Amino acid sequence: MKRENQIGIQNEKSLHAALKQWYARPGDQLEVKVDGFIVDIVRDHLLIEIQTRNLAAIRRKLCALLDHHRIVLVYPIAQDKWIVRKSAAGTKILGRRKSPKVGRLSDLFEELVSIPDLIHHENLTLEIVLIQEEEIRLADGRGSWRRRGQSIHDHKLIRVLETVTFKTKNDFRRFLPDDLAQPFTNQNLTERIGGSIQATRRMTYCLKKMGVIETIGKNRNQFLFKIVE
Repeated sequence: MKRENQIGIQNEKSLHAALKQWYARPGDQLEVKVDGFIVDIVRDHLLIEIQTRNLAAIRRKLCALLDHHRIVLVYPIAQDKWIVRKSAAGTKILGRRKSPKVGRLSDLFEELVSIPDLIHHENLTLEIVLIQEEEIRLADGRGSWRRRGQSIHDHKLIRVLETVTFKTKNDFRRFLPDDLAQPFTNQNLTERIGGSIQATRRMTYCLKKMGVIETIGKNRNQFLFKIVE
């Protein structure tokens, strides 16, 4: 392992930098090259990787490192978010409001669909961090019409609320109600846990890849699932 110099670290996004400092302990090494990849935190023989979005982007690194290293993959979910609007130059605050959207632990499946086959690797631990954050938007005309032309410039950590650790595939059973009738369909599960049918389909896709559930047939055009004992 080789300690990289700090070139480029000043340019990393605020949320990633804040979480790295939140996780770091005395004696940890930050930004270390391991087997050709830069790792956020090295703690003795443990690697800690913080990925604030797009888990697909870390797939190659995980595939290369997991067989020889224990890794904790950290992924934040904003339970509460405040939208801060700034001028195009970012020098003046134009407004601040709380987003009506409330993040849930199950939101992790939106990104987990990229790496569900890696989650049950014995060397990988997934740690979800529920946070409060600020989303910084610039009134620069470069954003989507949904944001009225405002571009997302940065995310800033306000507070860590809770961490939830997933070490084995059985830890993911928490998303399935204890009294869920079997077999069940995506529609059955959606009616029990709420949310959209699309979100439930992402969840069952991941749970199937992890070996938590299995497909045992179809009822008309709906797959029938069963929890693997």
